[in-house]
Amino acid sequence: MTFVSGNLEGEQLAIGETTVRRRRRWFVLAGIVALLAAIGAYVAFRAKDAPDAPAAADQAPSVTVVVPGAQNVERTIAATGSLAAKREMPVGVAGEGGMVARVLVEPGQWVRAGQVLATIDRSVQTQTAASLASQINVARSDLTLAQAELDRARSLVDRGFISKADVQRRIATRDAAAARVRVSQAALSEQRARNARLDIRAPAAGLILTRGVEPGQIVSSATGVLFRMARDGQMEMRAQLSESDLQTIHVGSSAQVTPVGEQRSFAGTVWQIAPVIDPQTRQGIARIQLSYNPALRPGGFASATIVAGGARQPELPQSALLSDTRGNYVYIVDADNRARRREVTLGSVTENKVAIASGLNGDERVVLSAGAFLNPGQLVKPVRQTGAR
Repeated sequence: MTFVSGNLEGEQLAIGETTVRRRRRWFVLAGIVALLAAIGAYVAFRAKDAPDAPAAADQAPSVTVVVPGAQNVERTIAATGSLAAKREMPVGVAGEGGMVARVLVEPGQWVRAGQVLATIDRSVQTQTAASLASQINVARSDLTLAQAELDRARSLVDRGFISKADVQRRIATRDAAAARVRVSQAALSEQRARNARLDIRAPAAGLILTRGVEPGQIVSSATGVLFRMARDGQMEMRAQLSESDLQTIHVGSSAQVTPVGEQRSFAGTVWQIAPVIDPQTRQGIARIQLSYNPALRPGGFASATIVAGGARQPELPQSALLSDTRGNYVYIVDADNRARRREVTLGSVTENKVAIASGLNGDERVVLSAGAFLNPGQLVKPVRQTGAR
């Protein structure tokens, strides 16, 4: 009995300890729950009294925007073509020709109107002119003698020594002698004119472009061109344009011409537009007048930018433009400060600006840069560019 009583007491002690541990656990859990409730109440109270959390807009990325407006943008046309003299003058032999005695000019030299470019040997022609001059002297002597005989006859006719018929014959002799003088003078003038044509002269003031004659060469009117000149040194570019581009320009349109290998551009003006189109190439020629410059060499190749009128278009920096497989576009910021993609068509391009032919009115807020990092509909914080309109 004693053994049974001891077991019962042990079981009762174990049950008591288990009950105590359970109560302690409940007290700990209740304390944790109470602590959490207190923390929650404290956070709720602080959240109620604290200021509002930052708005989503304050956390949006800042982007620089610009309102481009609209400016008068000149529409330009690019063209290529060759350089040439505006009025090229071929110079050849105007007279009978002969052996070239001297050549007095070189290509690139300026000459005045009537200046001698080359001379042809005239030794024979000079002797002919001297002979004709002597014939004039002979004819004048005959005229002097005939006039003296006529004067004597007139003084004797009143005395009856000479008849009136003799006087009339002497008058005819005098007139014939005078006519021979005039014929001799005309022959001498003709010969002198022929001799003068042996000098190859510049028909007008200008620039010598080419020289095709040397001393000792036999030349004639059939020889062809001996010199080529640019009248007044004026040059031109013969720009080749398509039919559609040719319709947009007019006489007086300004242009900038850049020869191949030259960094400088030269100002010019369209002075003539071809009235016909080449049926093979479907192109026409616009002739651009240029002032003389050593860099403008006839026969050379050049490119030109021709102003074909203007229109009011927005202009943007190149940093604002983006492109992908769908084409060119920009990002604009709408009234809700969200980025929106806008397809655009490009116009003329300058060193710093790109004209927008279509897609923008000019009053939109356009993202100036960093557009590649935006997504359509993304909330942004626009910052107006300083100095932008």
